[in-house]
Amino acid sequence: MRLENEIEKSVVTLPVMEHFYTIQGEGAFTGHAAYFIRLGGCDVGCHWCDVKESWPMDTHPQIEINKIVNFVKAENGNIAVITGGEPLMHNCESLTSALNKAGIRTHIETSGAYKPTGNWNWFCLSPKKFKLPVVEAYQAANELKIIISNQSDFHFADQELAKLIQNSKFNSESTQNLKLYLQPEWNKREQLMPQMVDYVKSNPKWIISLQTHKYLNIP
Repeated sequence: MRLENEIEKSVVTLPVMEHFYTIQGEGAFTGHAAYFIRLGGCDVGCHWCDVKESWPMDTHPQIEINKIVNFVKAENGNIAVITGGEPLMHNCESLTSALNKAGIRTHIETSGAYKPTGNWNWFCLSPKKFKLPVVEAYQAANELKIIISNQSDFHFADQELAKLIQNSKFNSESTQNLKLYLQPEWNKREQLMPQMVDYVKSNPKWIISLQTHKYLNIP
């Protein structure tokens, strides 16, 4: 009985709102097959968030990490995207270690509001005005993605890029390895797109990202 209790305590779990195999719809890996693992818990509070049901941390089932890895392996997936909610509210060391050992790439989509944990093959930083990134998130970023909801967000995007350059391995002359995306908030996309096109034409370091999975009507 004592051994069983020790084994039970050693099992690592995470609150998983949902998990599914699909096509990555946005950002640098658009079009790639990817297994999404959406962790519960978020305190960033974006008013336009389309998965507000992910915000509570204690309403989602706790799933063992080995089972999460098996979900991905069962679909023959080679990319696991950890998202939320805000996934870095959790310690992701054990999850990324297990996925990497299984030969699965680890990608994260995060606001960067919490110090990064885990070993990430791709780190998508999507800062939010409501709770700005910590320095370590800028340092880890491979991709900067800013959601455009109003005119002031263009200025916010350039502010965040400046912070990233200041705090990371990149500099203003060597951002070619850093992917920079502006993405319209879905419900305002038609209204915003003309402004975004003009802005990117004037600032070609940025790339427009679209939520193609919504156009394709897939998860």
